[in-house]
Amino acid sequence: MSLAPFADPRALLEATYGAALRATDAGGLVRARLQQRVNPFPPALILAFGKASLPMLDAALAVFPDVRFLALAPDGLDLSPGVQAAVQAHQGELHFARHPVPDERGVRGAMRLLELVSGLQPGAELLVLGSGGGSALLCAPWGITLLQKQALTRDLLASGASIHDLNTVRKHLSQVKGGRLAQAALQRGAVITALLLSDVIGDDPSVIASGPTVPDPSTFADALTVLDRFGLDHPAVRAHLHRGVQGELSETPKPGPAFAAVQTEVIGSNRLLLEAAAAHLEASGVRAIILGDAFEGEARELAALHAAVLRGVYTLGTPAAAPVALLSGGEATVTLGPTPGIGGRNQEFALALLLDWAELNRPVWGLSAGSDGIDGASAAAGAFLTPDSLERAHALGLSAADALVRHDSGSFFAALGDALTTGPSGQNLNDLRVLLAL
Repeated sequence: MSLAPFADPRALLEATYGAALRATDAGGLVRARLQQRVNPFPPALILAFGKASLPMLDAALAVFPDVRFLALAPDGLDLSPGVQAAVQAHQGELHFARHPVPDERGVRGAMRLLELVSGLQPGAELLVLGSGGGSALLCAPWGITLLQKQALTRDLLASGASIHDLNTVRKHLSQVKGGRLAQAALQRGAVITALLLSDVIGDDPSVIASGPTVPDPSTFADALTVLDRFGLDHPAVRAHLHRGVQGELSETPKPGPAFAAVQTEVIGSNRLLLEAAAAHLEASGVRAIILGDAFEGEARELAALHAAVLRGVYTLGTPAAAPVALLSGGEATVTLGPTPGIGGRNQEFALALLLDWAELNRPVWGLSAGSDGIDGASAAAGAFLTPDSLERAHALGLSAADALVRHDSGSFFAALGDALTTGPSGQNLNDLRVLLAL
């Protein structure tokens, strides 16, 4: 089998990742949608938040060069010339903040956002550009302190809670999440257009960035159930949630006529990312099979499932004319121990797959990476798998099994030179896994 024009399978994998990101560029998706806009008048205010906030804002400012804006972005994103010039001209505000655990800068930005929304006039349009990561960046604690919210977030992340679980809790501890941002704007008589990039399985707008512009189907009781399921105490959080259950606090806004003035649209998704990757592989002479975009659960369990699928491919035999690439998306979780190492869900998946695959003496090349360019508590976006990864690790005195137990996949792949390091991508369409069966 041939991988021409790519002599190196690793080069093919890295090129596929890059091509998928370029084809789903956040700014490009926003521009394409705004070009279809029917309303001839510009919005009164643009709000952008999340890991793709700055590319999305840059595209919107190219269409609406004089509109006021506020953006909340994670540390590390580069400013485009257009956004930089607009900030220097005092046309809008840019707030950087921490992710995934919120900080005081995110609180200042979120409170300023609410202040701007409170000044909207009846009939004014609020253009919201949202992407994953917005839950941490839009931090306006309600009923608890920032320190208490930080501690809760850390514990939920370490427990292996899904993004749905995490956001169910966060929506009931926030002044902006769970439709409350929309509620504040609608009370001023404003109308809302929200364009979203999805980093969640199912592309549910109520989960993306904790759904600040859409009705929230979850309840205070649901949030308490999440804490119970993961055995989390946090007395101040529980006291606040119990007050909500007892009717002492207002629930998050539920579906109803009030949201008729809100238009929310998901313009980018993990499925789009997978299709772009598959198109690049097919153009390179590789048969691409998308397994799905809804994989979730523990990274180690997902690795075992993918190893089983690979075994099936080899058992049935790959086509003589071309290698086969298996693609999958979604989002894994990792339940951390008391002293975790450096890594993230994509690198943990890759490490677990190496060990699962070691039983079968067949070559495998792969890449597991986050489209946001960041994988957990590491500087990498993800990691490559090669047929000789374990052999090279042994030569360096590295134990893949020990690294997996310690959740130290980032250190393992960095030592091998197999980490994919890109820096923040300005995109967030969840994860991309590509496995080449040669």
